[in-house]
Amino acid sequence: MAPVVEKIAELGKYTVGEGPHWDHETQTLYFVDTVEKTFHKYVPSQKKYTFCKVDKLVSFIIPLAGSPGRFVVSLEREIAILTWDGVSAAPTSIEAIVNVEPHIKNNRLNDGKADPLGNLWTGTMAIDAGLPVGPVTGSLYHLGADKKVKMHESNIAIANGLAWSNDLKKMYYIDSGKRRVDEYDYDASTLSISNQRPLFTFEKHEVPGYPDGQTIDEEGNLWVAVFQGQRIIKISTQQPEVLLDTVKIPDPQVTSVAFGGPNLDELYVTSAGLQLDDSSFDKSLVNGHVYRVTGLGVKGFAGVKVKL
Repeated sequence: MAPVVEKIAELGKYTVGEGPHWDHETQTLYFVDTVEKTFHKYVPSQKKYTFCKVDKLVSFIIPLAGSPGRFVVSLEREIAILTWDGVSAAPTSIEAIVNVEPHIKNNRLNDGKADPLGNLWTGTMAIDAGLPVGPVTGSLYHLGADKKVKMHESNIAIANGLAWSNDLKKMYYIDSGKRRVDEYDYDASTLSISNQRPLFTFEKHEVPGYPDGQTIDEEGNLWVAVFQGQRIIKISTQQPEVLLDTVKIPDPQVTSVAFGGPNLDELYVTSAGLQLDDSSFDKSLVNGHVYRVTGLGVKGFAGVKVKL
C-alpha cells in the first residue's frame, strides 16, 4: 500500500513550522513556528490545537522529564525552561538556563533534540543564513546535567537534523549547507562524537533541495525532510549512499519529521511557507502546512524528554 499524505485541516499555515516532537505519554504533538515566535500543541484524538507566543526566535520545544507543563526550549541563543499550561496564549514563566553563544550576536539556535538517554543536543546558525550557503558561523553542542554546554563541532552553516542508532553507537547529523547526512561514532558514556563520515550525499543521487530535520525508525533507517525538495527521503544506515524510498509532500519547503500516533506508525511533517524570490516552485504550493503520513509500514520512536 502506498503511503497516504494528509494535510491536518485543523492546523493552520506556518511561516517556518519546525521541530515536531511527539509526547507519547499524552498523545500530543508539539512544534514551533520559528519566525512567528510561537510554540504549538496539537492533540489529534481531540483535534484540539493551542499555541503561545514569546518575543524571541524559537526552534524547538521538548518536554522536561518529570515536570508536566514545563519544556526545554530555544530562545535565539538561549536554552530555557518554559512553563506553559498548554492553553493560554502566553507562557506562565521563562527561566533561562544558558546562553550558548553570548559572543556571536548574529547567531541563533536551530534544531534540537534529546538523545535516547535524555541529553539535549542542539546547534546554531547565523540568523541571516541562507541557501545554498550563507555565513558559516554555527556550532554543535550538548547540554549537560550540570546545565553547562559543551561544543562538539564548529564551522556549521545550518545546524539541523539529529538522530541516534537504536543501539546508541551512532549519531546522525545534518548541516544543511553540505547537502548530505553525516554519521558519527557516539559514546553515550562520555557524550562524545568521533569519526565523522558522509552517509548520504544529495548530489550523488540528484536529490533536489537541502536536508533538514530527520528521524529514525525501528528498522534503523532514516527519514529526512528535504527543504525545497517537496519530499521526504528514506535512507539506509546499514549501507552508505542507499536511497530506499521517497514520499512526495504537497509543500515544497519540508522542514522536519517525527513519528507519532498511538502505534508510532504515523509520520508528522512540518513545512515552511516562505515566499523565496529564488524558488523554482509554484508559489501557490508554498503554504507551510503540517501533514500526517500513514501507510509507511514501519514504526518509529516517540520523542525523548530532556533530563536535567
